[in-house]
Amino acid sequence: MPKYCEHFDPAHIKQAKVLECEECVKTGATWVHLRTCQTCGETFCCNDSKNQHANRHFRTTKHPVIISAEPGEKWAWCYADGKYMKY
Repeated sequence: MPKYCEHFDPAHIKQAKVLECEECVKTGATWVHLRTCQTCGETFCCNDSKNQHANRHFRTTKHPVIISAEPGEKWAWCYADGKYMKY
């Protein structure tokens, strides 16, 4: 079984430009944890956050992979494959 899904290339990680949810900032909302899209590089709040912007981003764009933007965390999630991956 492959370590990574076909949508994720750990050699080309897109890191968060800023540690804030771009959508929550627009509305003045708060977030719990941050995730960075590996297709476009935008950072959004996680599913534990009220607005779940990372999940909404996937549903509207079909960008499949996010990574944790939290310092020290090195994992990815592929929405398309439902796969958790450490890198």
